[in-house]
Amino acid sequence: MGGNRPPDDVGEVQPAQGDTPASPPTKALQILLVDDHDIILVGILSLLERAGDMKVIGFVGTGEAAVLAASRLCPDVIVMDLVLPNLSGIEATRRILAERPQTHIIALSACRTSEHVQRALCAGARGYLIKTSVGLYLVPAIKAVVSGSQYISPGIVPVEGLGGMPGPRSSLGRLSAREREVLRLLVAGLSSAVIGRQLLVSPKSIDTYRHRIMVKLGVANRAALIRVAIEYDLTAV
Repeated sequence: MGGNRPPDDVGEVQPAQGDTPASPPTKALQILLVDDHDIILVGILSLLERAGDMKVIGFVGTGEAAVLAASRLCPDVIVMDLVLPNLSGIEATRRILAERPQTHIIALSACRTSEHVQRALCAGARGYLIKTSVGLYLVPAIKAVVSGSQYISPGIVPVEGLGGMPGPRSSLGRLSAREREVLRLLVAGLSSAVIGRQLLVSPKSIDTYRHRIMVKLGVANRAALIRVAIEYDLTAV
């Protein structure tokens, strides 16, 4: 699946007198893809095959599988979707880097807020790409992180104190303990009535909490709210 390789039968070339011997060919970067959408995996695979010096050595669709594959395949780079079944890309990133800190992880997301970027970088990701820009920026991002740099999709507002914990202006930081609890129960699929009974408040109060949470996180509907909660890894709060 890698790029074009030179033929194996090329004879040995002796350096001319006074010339420096040619360096050995550079090994292709070993890349693991993590995404639960086949169409995205196929597109990224095709893109990296054309890069020539990058080889996709595996692709998986869950966070748990990503952790296992990283341990077994030892990739140089992992391209990691943040929203995955069961185990989020954020938590998978943490687990992989705890075992293999030398791995370079690039997060993929549909969200471009500074809080989402901060969350990924705090987990240890070295890059953050918006999914719609993968075709333009994935190859440069891979080269950047391997060289020791950080790469963030162009157009994203820089985050203050990259690598640190989210500041007080973070949307996540503005959620109260009760709002986090309501969010966790909403993501679990419970209705306002059921949540109200558990928390000993009226369903109308739960609806009010939900509205406040959506405003603070900047989302317009329940589906978007659940997606943000998964990316922030709030389902276990």
